[in-house]
Amino acid sequence: MNAKRILTAGEPMGLFIAQEEAKLENVKHFATSVAGAEFNVAVGLTRLGHTVGYLTKVGEDPFGRQIINCMNENGIDTSLTQIDPDHRTGFMLKSKTSQGDPDIYYYRKGSASSTISPEDVKDIDLGQWDAIHLSGILPATSATALAASHYLMDAARAAGIPIFFDPNMRPQLWPSREVMIEEINKMAAKADYVLPGENEGLVFCGSKDPAFIGKFYLDLGAKTVIVKTGADGAETFTKEGSFKTPAYPPKEIVDTVGAGDGFAAGVISGVMEGLPLEKAVQRASAIGTIQIMHVSDNEGLPTREELERFMAENRQKGC
Repeated sequence: MNAKRILTAGEPMGLFIAQEEAKLENVKHFATSVAGAEFNVAVGLTRLGHTVGYLTKVGEDPFGRQIINCMNENGIDTSLTQIDPDHRTGFMLKSKTSQGDPDIYYYRKGSASSTISPEDVKDIDLGQWDAIHLSGILPATSATALAASHYLMDAARAAGIPIFFDPNMRPQLWPSREVMIEEINKMAAKADYVLPGENEGLVFCGSKDPAFIGKFYLDLGAKTVIVKTGADGAETFTKEGSFKTPAYPPKEIVDTVGAGDGFAAGVISGVMEGLPLEKAVQRASAIGTIQIMHVSDNEGLPTREELERFMAENRQKGC
């Protein structure tokens, strides 16, 4: 395998995971971990043998130190990670549930990463990177982070570097629903690969229909649109045509958080390794399923050997 260098930017956070099923205000015991959509993607890619640089800021506090330690343990490049002594690291609470999605509560307003600005990204040598990955979370955290995200995408387009974009809808972080829709779609239009979920398509495009979502973003300028359709898998759209990818049914669903990030790691790694697009999305589907069978947002993300074994031992839905 020819390992690639992939740059991502986002907000890593401290994570408290409830150890018993109850409303968050009634939970007595939590375990700690590290969360953040882009962080999860970075972990997924490094476990598959790629090099990932993480452009972010953390506070000079216990959460920040925990995040740096976790990045080092996973082999994530921290050369673009800054420690900000004046702002704290964001963190979040996540409930434990045996059915559906867990409850999540964020403490991230005014966090260190939300201070990221174009000044922090203007001197990055994108020639050192083979691709960049961004989501709609960092640009939602502040006006300066939004400007920095657009700057990175424009610079990557100018340099001819592939851009992977996951909308990762977080309406509570944006100043309004209208601003969220406008900015997410502006960024999607600049991307080569857009990875929306069908529910995100309903908000950003006006329909849950994968074909409608695919055409919407292709018409805006995206080159490839991969729509995640939950338990059904995914549907992929390019100017040349489309195809469906069935999901791998999980043996049990432990925690749905992080599945989309695992999916993104699968797409990015597969595309950058030169796999046919169908094989890249198949890999993404497998990783998404593996992740939902684990509690943490990223601890279930597989190594290459674990991924190959899972795909050899399991069949896709209907296959």
